[in-house]
Amino acid sequence: MTDTPLKPYEGLLVVSLEQAVAAPLASCHFAQGGARVIKIERDTGDFARKYDGAVKGSASYFVWANHGKESLCLDIKNPEDAALLHRILDEADVFIQNLAPGAIARAGFGEDVLRKRNPRLITCDISGYGEDGRYSDMKAYDFLVQCESGLVSVNGAPGHPGRIGVSVCDIGASMNAIIGIQKALIARSISGKGSAVKLSLFDTAADWMTVPLMHTVYAGKAPQPVGLHHPSIAPYGGFTTADDEILAISIQNEREWKRLCADVIGQPELATDPRFCDAAQRVANRAELDAIVAGFFALHSRAELEGKLFAAAIAYGAVNSVGTFAEHPQLRRTPVTLENGDEAHLVAAPVRHSFDPETPRFGRVPALGEHTDTIRSEFAETAAA
Repeated sequence: MTDTPLKPYEGLLVVSLEQAVAAPLASCHFAQGGARVIKIERDTGDFARKYDGAVKGSASYFVWANHGKESLCLDIKNPEDAALLHRILDEADVFIQNLAPGAIARAGFGEDVLRKRNPRLITCDISGYGEDGRYSDMKAYDFLVQCESGLVSVNGAPGHPGRIGVSVCDIGASMNAIIGIQKALIARSISGKGSAVKLSLFDTAADWMTVPLMHTVYAGKAPQPVGLHHPSIAPYGGFTTADDEILAISIQNEREWKRLCADVIGQPELATDPRFCDAAQRVANRAELDAIVAGFFALHSRAELEGKLFAAAIAYGAVNSVGTFAEHPQLRRTPVTLENGDEAHLVAAPVRHSFDPETPRFGRVPALGEHTDTIRSEFAETAAA
């Protein structure tokens, strides 16, 4: 890695009429890569600015998804502001928006209108349930999409389906938006023409539910929530240690099963016990098997068990609290300057490139409307020219 970073998106102008998580997180990716990103906000601001004040007075979601951008306050129902946005989009490479379906077209910024003025423009529309169909006008917050897609039905504990504890549908939709825009940028480099990218939170969740869906449609039975266990693998799950920690193990094949019995538990005969001699029998007799593993774990400390599991090449992991995760030796962080000038540290970007700097730093989090006057002046001059 180098301290003279290559910025692959440098020269791109990304405009995002955005709020909440999915669209802001997508546009933030382009800011990290060197693009100029103009965030369009109402005069009251993206409501994610007020989700919480956990990060030295700033909202955690907003800091995570909005660093490195410029903030421009506009009222697109105002003719002068609408004209200004058109002038900006005439120069833009990408336009991202996550308003309600149809709202952007009614405001005069539909994809066909925009590409008549700027044929190279890539538009990205992020919705909850898509732009047509009975659900298209439904409010689609992350939790509700988790429910509608069946995600919660395969999570949680038996009899207690549970919401996934982070906004996975928003995050997944953002990742799909990034993939879609990158694909469109490559297509433009070939054809010279912009194109439309469309995706929804529901379609994102539906894609993840492919395996449970196939089990239901073709095998007649959906996977049930099993907590830390696995519906078709055993032993697999979390077991409490003598010092009241929880270690999770995952036995994926017969070699690992034999090593667990002989080298960890010290009972090699368990590997050939008729109740546990193959994967199907272990699942069928899961309660008895789990009782044996749990009994062994309860007699040993986490440190002892980690040593045994590592030596036997058994896959394991600690069931950490967020507090413990915050001190994890593998956790990488990157500094960011908040809108009030304070410094915080976010989780570092998960993808690293050889052209990234050794000591990366995220761009500053913008204050509401911080760049409004500058951008108005800039694009007024462009219009006059």
